[in-house]
Amino acid sequence: MSYKTNDDIKSLSGPIFIFGAGGFIGSNLLNKIFKIRKDVYGIVREDTNRWRLNSLEIPNYNILECDILIKASVKSIFNDFNPKTIFNLSAYGAYSNQKEYDLIYKTNILGTVNLIESSSEKSIFINSGSSSEYGTNSSFSNESDQLSPNSHYSISKITTSYLTRYYANTEGRLILNLRFFSIYGYYEDPDRLIPKLTQNLRNNKFPKLVSKDISRDFVFIDDCIAAIISSALKLNMKISGNSYNICSGNMTKMEDLVRLTKELFNISATPKWGSMKNRAWDLKEWYGNPEKTLQDIGWSAKTKLQSGLKKYFKWQEKVSYSELIQNKSLAGKKISAIIACYMDGEAIPIMYERLTNTFKKININYEIIFVNDSSPDNSELIIDKICKKDPKVIGITHSRNFGSQAAFMSGIELSTGDSVVLLDGDLQDPPELIESFYDKWNEGFDVVYGIRVRREMTYHFNFIYRLFYTIFHRISYIKIPKNAGDFSLIDRKVVNQLINLPETEQFLRGLRAWVGFKQTGVNYSRPKRMFGKSTNNLFKNIWWAKKAIFSFTFQPLGVMSYLGIVFTLIAFLGVVVQLILKIMLPDTPTGFTTVIILILFFGGLNLLAISFIGEYISKIFEETKKRPKFIRKKIIKGDKEYKTAEEVKKFENVKSKKTLVEKS
Repeated sequence: MSYKTNDDIKSLSGPIFIFGAGGFIGSNLLNKIFKIRKDVYGIVREDTNRWRLNSLEIPNYNILECDILIKASVKSIFNDFNPKTIFNLSAYGAYSNQKEYDLIYKTNILGTVNLIESSSEKSIFINSGSSSEYGTNSSFSNESDQLSPNSHYSISKITTSYLTRYYANTEGRLILNLRFFSIYGYYEDPDRLIPKLTQNLRNNKFPKLVSKDISRDFVFIDDCIAAIISSALKLNMKISGNSYNICSGNMTKMEDLVRLTKELFNISATPKWGSMKNRAWDLKEWYGNPEKTLQDIGWSAKTKLQSGLKKYFKWQEKVSYSELIQNKSLAGKKISAIIACYMDGEAIPIMYERLTNTFKKININYEIIFVNDSSPDNSELIIDKICKKDPKVIGITHSRNFGSQAAFMSGIELSTGDSVVLLDGDLQDPPELIESFYDKWNEGFDVVYGIRVRREMTYHFNFIYRLFYTIFHRISYIKIPKNAGDFSLIDRKVVNQLINLPETEQFLRGLRAWVGFKQTGVNYSRPKRMFGKSTNNLFKNIWWAKKAIFSFTFQPLGVMSYLGIVFTLIAFLGVVVQLILKIMLPDTPTGFTTVIILILFFGGLNLLAISFIGEYISKIFEETKKRPKFIRKKIIKGDKEYKTAEEVKKFENVKSKKTLVEKS
């Protein structure tokens, strides 16, 4: 980048917002500006793949998260930072795999409106347009030419160009629309033409190519960044609302591109033209006229294609681009934290803060799902406030109290992360331990659970808990880890198996062991409940013990069988002894007390055996009813609430489909 551009960066009014900072152009713009000044902030969605950002030396403080489709989310960050210069590089639909039409229009139109409406009237606003606005009218396009759309993306970008004109002419806003042509260079998506071409050239071969007469107007990324910065500085009311071509003015056919690369890199391979089918937007003459941009903004492309290809080729070697591509999928990892809440109103804000700090520390994408299990305190109101402030948070409210296991499953079903972390809402499960869970997950473990090596409680309760886990560990037909509660990180493939289990009454720490996979534990000390009194008591702990035992062991029935055999033998021996005594000592008196004791003993034993059988039968009966594990009364995400049965069901279906798409 030239010294003049560096000086231009210093002249920009700050703070500076860059929306779409996780994308190709956005990440480059953020990187260039951050090297000169620190009051620049990259804005990304919660589910953005951050492989570019992770390779740049930009601190987490300068990366903000915002869903531009949620007004409250947008207004929140604008109120917090009051940016003076806004670059909107967020877009959806430019890539062939981005086919959701409703998302194309929402992101490119509604999202842009939300940004403009939330920004200050005196702020500078630069919007990313596209050469696709010209559609089929793409031969040496002038800004005044008729727009002839040839895709949904094209239509959406045309609409935003009219939006910028409206806000400039009617609202008096300082705003421009930049129509980018074929930008190439550092950190471009590996599936695009130039990255695929240069990577394949290293192996003396060409990638699959469209017809040789298809053309592009290539602009190197450094020139593109200079154009964006220059447009922000030159913007005034005279040119506000205009659209400008960011192009070289040179038409480069695929045939010319291949010829140039063969000469530059001494390639002997022969391309196979038409090995890739032409797309609807592949045009024979697709290039623009840069004269108006030069006249009004003072910008023109400086880097010739030959020089740009050399720079990019060398950069790929310098940053180990092949390794960067391999790690791209890892950058998109996401953790879903699921918190079961009951009487935890005071703890929820602290839990939220500690969770977000932990996730930011380990630099991973995340979502937080608070499940209010019909708590009688103000938990619902507190969760609602957090959701409206942070689009990464989802709040679920149950119709009644279904228990923590149902609360966890409720959150698990709506989670979209590559793994989930289960925590109790009372802060007895320290969120900071997630960092250790995450390290073990990266080592290849599918389940990482917390092992309670010490509990802050009375000695006798601590002894009882340890005794129970020891006994349960020995009698269970599945080896369930000792002193391991629900607090754990579970990989998506394990989560999917848990969701598919049909049983209604679930004991998650047992099911977690039953499904198998590679598991390990992390030791920690379990602190006292931070606020209020524990909702557990002696009877509830007995209920938990019964649930665990009758779900994962048949030993009670086995014990009764063995006792039955033993006492039958004893009874038989007793009959033999009685006969012998009767014969040998006929005058021996009979024992009334002995008879009563035996009757009471065997009667009690029979009742105990019947109660064991009854517990198993009751579980069978409960499973045959096939009642739902829980009922959601309300779901909230951002400023949207889903209350009616139809709305809740629709949200559940959307989240399920999204999870399947993201994990496929």
